[in-house]
Amino acid sequence: MLDRDLARLYNVSTSVFNQAVKRHQERFPEDFMFRLTIEEARAWQEELKSRLRSQSVILKRGQHVKHLPYAFTEHGVLMLSNVLKSGRAIEMSIKIIDVFVKLREMLSTHKDILLKLEQLERKVTGHDEDIQLIFKYLKQLLTPPEQANRQRIGFKRQTEKD
Repeated sequence: MLDRDLARLYNVSTSVFNQAVKRHQERFPEDFMFRLTIEEARAWQEELKSRLRSQSVILKRGQHVKHLPYAFTEHGVLMLSNVLKSGRAIEMSIKIIDVFVKLREMLSTHKDILLKLEQLERKVTGHDEDIQLIFKYLKQLLTPPEQANRQRIGFKRQTEKD
C-alpha cells in the first residue's frame, strides 16, 4: 500500500505520516517498505489520472510527481501500529492485516484450483474424441425417442380398435 493511501486511512497528512516513518527508519527494512521508482510513480499517477478522467473530474495541468511515494508491505503496515501511536492507527493496522491475510487465503485457494485444473487438463489431453462420444451418447439419452406407430402390447377390449 502507498503512503498516501495509508495516511488517509490513519487520518493523518502524508507529510506527518512520512515524518513518523522517517523517525523510526530502523523499523522498516526493505522488505517492509520501499520507495517507488520514478517510472513506477509516473505509472501510478497516470493510472490515477485515467481513473479520475473516467469519473469526469477536471485535472490540473502540469501536475507531476513531487515526492516518490513509499510502498508498504504487509509487515510494514503491521509495524506502523508501533510507530503511529493513536488508537485509530492500531485499529486500521489490524483491519489492513486482516485484508492481507484474506488476500493470501484467496490467492492460495486460486492457486490450488489452478493446480487441479492443470492436472485435469493433463489427464484429459488426448481424450477429446472419447469425451465427444460420451457427450453424443448423453444427448441421445436425454432426448426422448420418437413415438412411432408401434403396436401396443397387451389385451384389447372389444370396444378398442387396433
